[in-house]
Amino acid sequence: MKHLLKILDLTPADIKKILDVGEQMKFDLKHGLDHSFLKGKTLAMVFSKASTRTRVSFETGMNQLGGFPIVISAEGSQINRGEPVRDTARVLSRYCDGIMIRTFEQAEVEELAEWATVPVINGLTDFAHPCQILADLMTMRERLGRLAGKKVAWIGDGNNMANSMIVGALKCGMSVACASPKGYEPHADILKFAKPYGDKFRLTTDPKEAAAGADVVCTDVWASMGQESEKLAREKAFEGFQVNTELMELANKGAMVQHCLPAHRGEEITDEVFENHAFEIFEEAENRLHVQKAVMALLMASE
Repeated sequence: MKHLLKILDLTPADIKKILDVGEQMKFDLKHGLDHSFLKGKTLAMVFSKASTRTRVSFETGMNQLGGFPIVISAEGSQINRGEPVRDTARVLSRYCDGIMIRTFEQAEVEELAEWATVPVINGLTDFAHPCQILADLMTMRERLGRLAGKKVAWIGDGNNMANSMIVGALKCGMSVACASPKGYEPHADILKFAKPYGDKFRLTTDPKEAAAGADVVCTDVWASMGQESEKLAREKAFEGFQVNTELMELANKGAMVQHCLPAHRGEEITDEVFENHAFEIFEEAENRLHVQKAVMALLMASE
């Protein structure tokens, strides 16, 4: 593993290793054990999209690993003024030991990795959110004991989270049922990936069908960053796709709920369901810190 660009690039063994190291990082932190594997290393953190969890978790994680994070906003850099991605990649590679980028186009991340001579980590694109899904899988494994044989129900937009969840869950031996309105399905590349998994993957327009027998119910906002102008149209399209008490009653007893946050309570999820599952949702948020530390250590630590 040279970079972390999308879950599609990872093998099941890669995912397991990241989760194993993430759990060890979590144990070490809670027991006051030193894990300054990146002492003297620098991470460039490039933000073209606003961020709370990505920035804080990467910045905190890099500090805990003994390294130094440098935050680069689009407005405060040459990236926003049209500097070619390949030039940015070559410059940052000469200053830093790794690059994390949170942006819109997956192609920008791929090009950055092509030209960089240091590891590149995708902090989020419109196509993929690998760090979040690794945190979700870690949370599921902690709570369920294992991933293989469990069922994930995705309810809502076939966005970057859905794309990454489908791939990550299937690679971990889970089954996935994705319920999205017509016209809001996951990316065609993801559906192509899932096809050989046969009945382990189900795409439907019926949230109840997807939630039936699920061990984990996942959702996300109906209008992501950059889709604000579509808000009203999306609210109409997603009527009936709310994760509420009635839907949760169709899932297995004790089923988890996962939400990458921020949540729009009363839209994709009710306040009641959110609060009933707040512990696991915020554990999911915390685990961003631990899996990202694992990714940084695995990619950036000296041999």
